[in-house]
Amino acid sequence: MKTMLTIILSVFFSIHIFSQKKTPSKKPKLIITIIVEGMRYDYLYKYWDKFTDGGFKKLVNKGKYYQNAEYDYLYTKSSCGYATIVTGADPSQHGIVNDYWYKRITNTEKYCIFDKKQSALGSDDFDLKFSPKSLLTSTFSDELRLSDFKQSKVISISPKDYAAVLPGGHLASAAYWTDKKTGNWISSTYYFSQLPKWVTRFNEKKFPDIYLSKEWNTFFPIEKYTNTLGDDNFFEIGFIGGRKTFPYNLSALKNISDSYDILNSTPFGNTYTKDFAISAIVNENLGKDNYCDYLNIAFTATDNITNKFGIRSVELEDTYIRLDRDLRHFISFVNDFVGIENTVIILTSDRGSSDSPRFLRKINMPGGFFKDKNAETLLNSFLHAVYNETNLIEYFDGSYIYLNTNKIEDLKLNINEIQQKISDFIVNFTGVSNALSSFNLENRNYTSGMQMRAQNSYQKKRSGDISVILEPGYVPGSDIHYGSGYRNFTHVPLIFYGWKIKQGKIDTPVSMTDIAPTLAGFLQIAYPNASTGQVLPDILK
Repeated sequence: MKTMLTIILSVFFSIHIFSQKKTPSKKPKLIITIIVEGMRYDYLYKYWDKFTDGGFKKLVNKGKYYQNAEYDYLYTKSSCGYATIVTGADPSQHGIVNDYWYKRITNTEKYCIFDKKQSALGSDDFDLKFSPKSLLTSTFSDELRLSDFKQSKVISISPKDYAAVLPGGHLASAAYWTDKKTGNWISSTYYFSQLPKWVTRFNEKKFPDIYLSKEWNTFFPIEKYTNTLGDDNFFEIGFIGGRKTFPYNLSALKNISDSYDILNSTPFGNTYTKDFAISAIVNENLGKDNYCDYLNIAFTATDNITNKFGIRSVELEDTYIRLDRDLRHFISFVNDFVGIENTVIILTSDRGSSDSPRFLRKINMPGGFFKDKNAETLLNSFLHAVYNETNLIEYFDGSYIYLNTNKIEDLKLNINEIQQKISDFIVNFTGVSNALSSFNLENRNYTSGMQMRAQNSYQKKRSGDISVILEPGYVPGSDIHYGSGYRNFTHVPLIFYGWKIKQGKIDTPVSMTDIAPTLAGFLQIAYPNASTGQVLPDILK
């Protein structure tokens, strides 16, 4: 009798377990990109022991981890990274050469997503006129929407406007970012005429006030934070008023700054973003029909905290510890709502980060601030001495030098000669490694090194006449958001998890331009039209 009962129970549990086994859908039902702004490759290992099994560790241990993924261009600004991920192209093709670039016709700076024809939805700020119009190519999600006549839903979310607008592409169903004045999630008339009701309901819950009523203290006892320079060190800028030690009274900081933007300089800005992403999945019913949907989530508090406290701060370590818990919750929710077997999750970053030049100097490492404004003054003096003319340089942002081409043409001067003279002169400045003229970038084919990266960053209509390449460890004194072509900025984590993707670590070098064509391959749709990347090796093996 016992034997028969054992057999019956064995059969029952075998059937039950078999019935619970989840079979992946033929194609993914939901694709999610999780972009952690400013996340260096080494952070996964640096903070590993403080991560849970359900967040970063789950992605690494259960997913396909490409350990040598890099951006292939020189100026690794955040906006460039977002555009590259979704287009499969470098800035030379997709046209997002910087967060801002100089417009010669109007003699003004152009913000990468500004569109004067649009207006903000959910905000009374007249200046928030944004769209993906400046993106010159199609994105993965554009091709997805084209493939099924806009049946797929495409939603992009980030506290920062460009981190929401650019990844969404031209045909996004919606892009949402936060209003600094209210903390609410807002959008643009580019996508629709009014905010969806579920977004309005979410905003009415006033989550920013709840988060900013908290105190930010360390998740673990502060003595556990051994990967840092300590809570109070000389190299931190801190919050307004010089506040740079735990605990932080967030309500007081909000009152001093008179802005809800302070939330996105705390770990709770990431939690707020995660909560809104979950609400979007539920209210838009993502991944629930026969058309694959796409969701982009950009966590940007990490970069803001890096700028205030540095890459070796207690604040940044605590932020990643808390982000790991947010990821654990998010992944668990996606599994319950859509099923991981139907979902592809990609974790990566827009670019890496670097140490403060002040820290590098203190420990006798190469690095410093390139005094770009002083350099511009001396360059103008040099050109006046050579050509007896003033104002031949129109604009210099520390990366690109834009010449006054109209004046040079009127004076019948040789612009190629001027470019070369400037390039030869500026390399004598401290912190400058090289300088390349647009003539060389347009007429030569560089296949390696910084010259190749400079060529991949260069777009004729938007880039300057001379590309300035700084030495490792140097940043322009006027640009805290500087990004270089060196590995601390170009080397980022890249992990695919879910659906039919098997666990594994790949050491083969891959390009960040490979993400978009790989996703297109999953769905058997056209690659983005300017994509230069390839399908990632062994992605389903």
